[in-house]
Amino acid sequence: MFKGILEDDGNVNSNEHDCTFDPRNLIPALKILVDGQEIRGVTLDSLRKCIGVVPQDTVLFNDTIFHNIQYGKLSATEEEVFDAARHAAIHETIMNFPEKYSTIVGERGLKLSGGEKQRVSLARAFLKAPSILLCDEATSSLDSNTEAEILNALKTLSKNRTSIFIAHRLTIAMQCDEIIVLENGKVVQQGPHEYLLSRAGRYAQLWMQQNSTDTSDTAIKVGV
Repeated sequence: MFKGILEDDGNVNSNEHDCTFDPRNLIPALKILVDGQEIRGVTLDSLRKCIGVVPQDTVLFNDTIFHNIQYGKLSATEEEVFDAARHAAIHETIMNFPEKYSTIVGERGLKLSGGEKQRVSLARAFLKAPSILLCDEATSSLDSNTEAEILNALKTLSKNRTSIFIAHRLTIAMQCDEIIVLENGKVVQQGPHEYLLSRAGRYAQLWMQQNSTDTSDTAIKVGV
């Protein structure tokens, strides 16, 4: 089941390169299990080894696209890297570059568009296939068609693993089988999208607000 956790404070820090980031404290109000074990009982080092992060501001190295994707799993074969890129809907784009997978992305990926950088980051996550998947605005630079394609792929990747998605577009919540709404750290509503819209509650308020303004400071954490 694809579950969503909706919290409207927007105060989530999931920078994969921030050494102070502790995923054990990401959602204090909820108990998060990894292989049946509560993550607060796991050491931070061991937790970081099994977590895959797709941040909003993807950090790429001044190296080839191939090596930037392979960073997700250094022992990966060429075919594994290609397969991860296909899942992230970036393989065909790469193959259209003159140097293909040998293309140098430039400092911090300057030679790639925002959407291309996000898809390279997604490919890393697919390659790593982590026990915990954390996506922070992972589709914010993608067009609607590519976003839908990536979300479907992420649903597949999320099966049988803990998955947390953070986004400011409530349309992502529609993809969830069930949504848990948090307010001030407490669960105030729970149910699928249509059910929550039919109730006079916080979720319906946020949905109407975003549809009327097309902007929101709401952060959605989507997890399985």
